[in-house]
Amino acid sequence: MSREIAVIGGTGPQGRGLAYRFALAGHRVTIGSRAADRAQEKAAEIAERAGSELAGASNADAAKAAEIVLLAVPWDGHAALVESLAEHLAGKIVISCVNPLGFDAQGPFGLVLEESAAEEAQRLVPTAHVVGAFHHVAALSLWKTPDALHHEDVLVCGDDDASKEVVADLAVSVTGKPGIDAGRLRLARQLEPLTAVLISMNKLHKTRTGVAITGIETAE
Repeated sequence: MSREIAVIGGTGPQGRGLAYRFALAGHRVTIGSRAADRAQEKAAEIAERAGSELAGASNADAAKAAEIVLLAVPWDGHAALVESLAEHLAGKIVISCVNPLGFDAQGPFGLVLEESAAEEAQRLVPTAHVVGAFHHVAALSLWKTPDALHHEDVLVCGDDDASKEVVADLAVSVTGKPGIDAGRLRLARQLEPLTAVLISMNKLHKTRTGVAITGIETAE
């Protein structure tokens, strides 16, 4: 089933990669950015690679027109952005792949917060159906090849089962198989900072790591 998806932060590496994968799978994708012209430029770049049409618009216009909104934005300024889009996110599925991370001389680390980015989005837009997903898929892996990342799993957390099922189905665009239900939205507090561990391992082992879950059957 084709979905109307807005990727807010689609001009960044993670947003670009996910938009590319969704477009390859036949979804109708709009890139959102603070500047509409920049969004249109990035949409054209992705469209050329994907061989399908994408639109570019301001964050507000992209979110307003979409059925599903994916937030792929930096942690800094996250709350202000969500608040500015609240009226356009209300009642919709909102996917958060935002990772609140810090970096110092020792490398990346997860920030110790009272709530995750996904929970913050849910608090700011109570009527939205916020789902945490796609935190651990490397931007370069998404963009480098059109092939499904079969060796990885997308972990999905949220409080609305129907919305989680929709997002799990979208994961097929990335890994070739449905995402795995990881539980309630509060578990985003553990999923988001895990990204720091993966980044550290990437640097240490000079690779692009991913998360794979054993013991659970997934259809491919």
